[in-house]
Amino acid sequence: MKKYIFLLILLFASSFIYGQKVYYAEITGEIDLGLAPFINRVVNEADENKADAIIFKINTFGGRVDAATQIKDAILRSKILTIAYINNRAISAGALIALSCKKIVMVPGSSIGAATVVDQTGQKVGEKYQSYMRGEMRSTAERNGRRTDVAQGMVDERVVVDGLVDSTQLITLTSEEALKFEIADTLVNNIDDVLKAFNLKGAEIINLNSNWAEDVVRFLNNPIISSILIMIGFFGLFAEIKTPGWGLPGTVGLIALALFFGSSYILELASGLEIILFALGLLLIALEIFVIPGFGFAGIGGIVLVVVSLFLSLISSGPLVDFEMISVAIIQLAGALLFSLLGIFILAKFLPKSTIFNRLVLSQSETASQGFVSYPSELNLMGVEGIALTDLRPAGSAEINGKLYDVVAEWDYIERGSKIRVLRVEGVKVVVQKIKEPNENAPSS
Repeated sequence: MKKYIFLLILLFASSFIYGQKVYYAEITGEIDLGLAPFINRVVNEADENKADAIIFKINTFGGRVDAATQIKDAILRSKILTIAYINNRAISAGALIALSCKKIVMVPGSSIGAATVVDQTGQKVGEKYQSYMRGEMRSTAERNGRRTDVAQGMVDERVVVDGLVDSTQLITLTSEEALKFEIADTLVNNIDDVLKAFNLKGAEIINLNSNWAEDVVRFLNNPIISSILIMIGFFGLFAEIKTPGWGLPGTVGLIALALFFGSSYILELASGLEIILFALGLLLIALEIFVIPGFGFAGIGGIVLVVVSLFLSLISSGPLVDFEMISVAIIQLAGALLFSLLGIFILAKFLPKSTIFNRLVLSQSETASQGFVSYPSELNLMGVEGIALTDLRPAGSAEINGKLYDVVAEWDYIERGSKIRVLRVEGVKVVVQKIKEPNENAPSS
């Protein structure tokens, strides 16, 4: 009996020793919005499966602050142990991501810091954005029990940390300095040392990589690709407005815009407002194409709403929206619009003789002499007699061969109930004359 009890205790204990699970994901290269959905999935899956820890291997020079903020929020939301494993560097936005983890380990010779906000040319932007980033770094460090002055000094060179830098330098820490100034928890040489440092040795390592859907969203968010999608969308909508009915250009344009808005929504660039504006714009354009003749208020209003929704989807909704971001969005939209109009002009001017273009656009006229009419001609009515159902002044209705026709009197007024004869048929126009009764020609006394 004691033997069985001992075996049960041993089995129970081994479940703790050998049943540990650790999720492992890499944060490398440029930090962009396409990375955020992947990190969200890693955190959610690890939490749902009650993993013991998540290790994020970080090696980055930084990237978009709004993307880093989304990633930071996802990591802070995790209920389990999160470990930043810095094997080379965690610079700029990478430093914010590393600080969001509960533990930070660094390989000797690695670095962390230099998190000031810069524009696309590398120039430092205004105080508004530096203040925001200081607050993000300070609050994140405070939440995980790290020195807030060091975290702020990574953003603002005016922050002085005794024994580290003066008031003219941003803080970038080596691995030894990070350990000394309470940013890093320990130094390691490899992943085995990371597991050993947190009593996870022998744990099952679940290595996660981005899936095809996340890769597609990241690809579509590339500025060049998103500009091409907008251009195709503009081209398709303009082509449909200028041609009757609905065809291939409009369908392709809608698919391109749907891909653009779908990726923007996933990456939290587009919200419900932008999608509603876009849908209203499409509705107005559809009314212009199918219901309202010509091109007027509905079509112009629809295009304006579509353009506004696209513009809002190109800029972040966070506090870091600046003039440069707005300027880039305007240039991107204007370029897409210009190239789409240029594409329409080239197709209309230079491609009418091509086989492919002729399949899409009617390139020759179809005349009535060739048998093409908008309404079937009733040439068989020539000489047939009928009854005027209304007064013909000169137009009205008549019954001919038991059918109702719209007819026109050739000369004079014809009373209702008079007998008529079809003189000729001109397209859809049936010309008739009154059949005079014999007594109408008799001389009067």
